[in-house]
Amino acid sequence: MNWALIGYGGMGHWHVNNLKTMPEDFQIAGIYDILPEKNEQAQQDGLHAYAQLEELLADKSVELVTIATPNDTHMPLAIAAMRAGKHVICEKPVALSTAELQSMIEVSRQTHRLLTVHQNRRWDEDFLIAKKLIRDNALGKVFNVESRVHGSRGVPGDWRNTKVHGGGMILDWGVHLLDQMLQLTGEAVVSVFCYTTHVTNDEVDDGFKAVLTFESGWKATVDVGTSHFISLPRWYVCGENGTAIIRNWKLDGEIVKVSDWEKRDAVPVVTAAGLTKTMAPRTKETIQTYPLPHLQSDVRDFYRNVKAAARGEAEQLVTHAQMLRVMRLMEALLESAQRNETLQRRI
Repeated sequence: MNWALIGYGGMGHWHVNNLKTMPEDFQIAGIYDILPEKNEQAQQDGLHAYAQLEELLADKSVELVTIATPNDTHMPLAIAAMRAGKHVICEKPVALSTAELQSMIEVSRQTHRLLTVHQNRRWDEDFLIAKKLIRDNALGKVFNVESRVHGSRGVPGDWRNTKVHGGGMILDWGVHLLDQMLQLTGEAVVSVFCYTTHVTNDEVDDGFKAVLTFESGWKATVDVGTSHFISLPRWYVCGENGTAIIRNWKLDGEIVKVSDWEKRDAVPVVTAAGLTKTMAPRTKETIQTYPLPHLQSDVRDFYRNVKAAARGEAEQLVTHAQMLRVMRLMEALLESAQRNETLQRRI
């Protein structure tokens, strides 16, 4: 499949380098960037650089286009590419609003061109481990799931820190973590509460914390921070029979499960101001510690699926319905934070 890229920045390089490892599936026709220096860099990297966007869109050999440009440009570029007969992958977030996304989906239907979003973090192994533990009921009935990413460098000092270009952490990292959370269960979200932080940036959120309640009652916390010099765990999953922790992307962590429910007596813990039996740790003979399961994934399966779906050989993995659901959830988070209220909303 002949492929072209619009936007030769950081993620644009990532896409090119990824597809260079898949010569049996993709041939790179070229790239286009609005900045001349990016086109010059592409040529130095041995790639063809289109002189104009119109030249790329007019190239009938190009079947698939990936858009890796600032968020506010996704909709017009995607619509232009689909109307030019190209299948389209957009970097996340696919659009800035549900209304924009619905317009893009309508053009996809009219032109019979594939439209999807690059939700590459569905292939992160930390997520796949958490998903397996929940789907396998390894901890018993789950009642709380926490997912977070913490950094300490603030919002990147480019277009991501401006509202007009669709900056902020809800749109940047929230789109990944929310998509992952929705993949853990088939249940609907029934309520949302969110607050945002503005430690280093007043124009857009530089962090947020959201609590989602699902229809059976279990809760999920999604936490993104850019001013955290000590990071909390990447995943913390609580079930009635045990707890799992995944501390980081290196997959450090473990599972602790109860082995004896009958031995409930505990040795009280003495603190400076008193003692507690309720919060005393379990004795070793009543719990068992297990390693995290080992899983492997290949993020290139995303592109393999796009190729197969574009040619009618498979269903696309990141569907329009899923894209709309994540967009509605991000909009609910932004509304909740603005109103400082819990929203009772089925998503």
